[in-house]
Amino acid sequence: MLSSLIFSKLGSPDVTLAEPSVRFREYIDTFDGYTFLYPQNWIQVRGAGADIFFRDPFVLDENLSVELSSPSSSRYKSVEDLGPPQLAAEKVLKQYLTEFMSTRLGVRRESNILSALSRVADDGRVYYQVEVNIKSYASNNELAVMPQDRMQRLEWDRRYLSVLGVENNRLYELRLQSPENVFSEEEKDLRKVMDSFRVINAVD
Repeated sequence: MLSSLIFSKLGSPDVTLAEPSVRFREYIDTFDGYTFLYPQNWIQVRGAGADIFFRDPFVLDENLSVELSSPSSSRYKSVEDLGPPQLAAEKVLKQYLTEFMSTRLGVRRESNILSALSRVADDGRVYYQVEVNIKSYASNNELAVMPQDRMQRLEWDRRYLSVLGVENNRLYELRLQSPENVFSEEEKDLRKVMDSFRVINAVD
């Protein structure tokens, strides 16, 4: 079966006047059971490994994706099955660090959990919101013999935002990634995407 995908422009004239530079579209997947807003100029990338993946066409390190747990591996009743928000944040951060693991010599990662919150949305469901920062440092000369010749420089500095929700006995995660310098400029828009994420009853 194919997902039922519905795209529609949102917003009233008042909203358009208030935010002339950024408009949003709604993505609805009634087959898997989730919906969210995304900037209308972002493009969908197929074959990225996630259930759905969009990215900024100009800032390639800025993107969003949705991942779902397998219905056969575990059955979730509530996002609180993950434990309290802080524990869920630690799991999220560990997963990110595992995905970004590097076999290169001289690579070092610094990471911090910036926030871990629980909120009840307008659909009555509990969602966890997690924010982490990860910095990657790499050596200019990873094969150098002397430590002073293996000076490390900052490769990238990124903000990762996750929204976790449970429905249909599955765990859903909306992931947003943005370079920190871009996040500081687009925080309001990215938080709107986060706040819009909802899990819904899947249609068989």
